[in-house]
Amino acid sequence: MDIIFSVIGIILLFPIFLIIIISIKINSPGPILFKQKRFGINKSYFYILKFRTMRIDTPRDTPTHLLNNPDKWITRVGAFLRKTSLDELPQIINILRGEMSIIGPRPALWNQYDLIEERDKYKANNIPVGLTGWAQINGRDELDIKDKARLDGEYANNIGIVMDIRCFIGTIFKVLRRDGVIEGKIVDKKNDRDS
Repeated sequence: MDIIFSVIGIILLFPIFLIIIISIKINSPGPILFKQKRFGINKSYFYILKFRTMRIDTPRDTPTHLLNNPDKWITRVGAFLRKTSLDELPQIINILRGEMSIIGPRPALWNQYDLIEERDKYKANNIPVGLTGWAQINGRDELDIKDKARLDGEYANNIGIVMDIRCFIGTIFKVLRRDGVIEGKIVDKKNDRDS
């Protein structure tokens, strides 16, 4: 199903891809796509794809909230792509490659050891990572590491078509309302946030 839906997604979203590609090239020099090392299923590594939203001289492998003055690094087009989650669309290619699923825990950065360790407690590292998931529709950037891992564990324990449909529909509403997206700000007491 992941492969079928990713192929359909690429075909249907091709005009949007084209507009975004042109906008990125006009707005900022550098590549269209941003690749970043992430943890996948069973803690295997892969390179996640995103539309580039930051300047090419931005420090690498640093979550946005840990940057000094994050807004300084985000491009004008990038700010829009992040707010609308359109920067995530190239991950359809990761899904097509079998590196990700449509629904699952969001892939952690290769150096987010605290999140990986916390997910181990719930066996949430043993399932495919996803474009969206249970934690994303229940807080997203507003969640601290422990809550995020707990929600990923809930998904792992209840994985199935019903849970996936709940996550998919919930994601549509979250994206339309832009819920839980907090760029460059810390909202929890422990300063932990997915990038």
